[in-house]
Amino acid sequence: MKRNKPGSVANPLFVVISGPSGVGKDAVLDAMRRVRYPFYFAVTATTRPQRQGETDGVDYHFVSKSEFDRMIEKGELLEWANVYGNLYGVPRHQVQQALAEGLDVVVKVDVQGAATIKNVFPEAVFIFVAPPSMSDLEERLRQRKTESGVDLELRTKAAHKEMGSLPLFDYVVVNHEDQVELAVSQIESIVTAEKCRVKARSIEI
Repeated sequence: MKRNKPGSVANPLFVVISGPSGVGKDAVLDAMRRVRYPFYFAVTATTRPQRQGETDGVDYHFVSKSEFDRMIEKGELLEWANVYGNLYGVPRHQVQQALAEGLDVVVKVDVQGAATIKNVFPEAVFIFVAPPSMSDLEERLRQRKTESGVDLELRTKAAHKEMGSLPLFDYVVVNHEDQVELAVSQIESIVTAEKCRVKARSIEI
């Protein structure tokens, strides 16, 4: 008989969190890690250079282009995408193992990745993290100072396009500046509501 780990739940959820670049997805996930609910956070693999303050294996798995290509060839990624010249992908085994152990899994992907997962796993819970306004998002991107002027322009244009992907998602959470705890509280409420569904979502990966 299958035994779940302590803290595991019946009918675990696969929660996909997405939104435009600069909206604060990382800040939301960091705050979610501090709450007591036993989420399992899948760590995305990327060829993007590691930024100051980031930890390999926590923020991302930083891998070479050749290693990423090998993961694609071996079918080790749930989804992958080329985003602004860097490759991002969700390792399949992390999600499979956590769900098998009865843990609710949270994964952060870009909108393109969310669309890919939606096609393969429509029973996942899709949450779009949105800015209060496009002007607010543009200001956040400028303040990040991690992109050149050209990259900033590309990300701003992409963000406008990504905002049009809302119909893909089940829920939208507005992430206000300096109010990340509110966004986390709303995500926890979404998870609670999903647990109260008469017909539970069935996830097989």
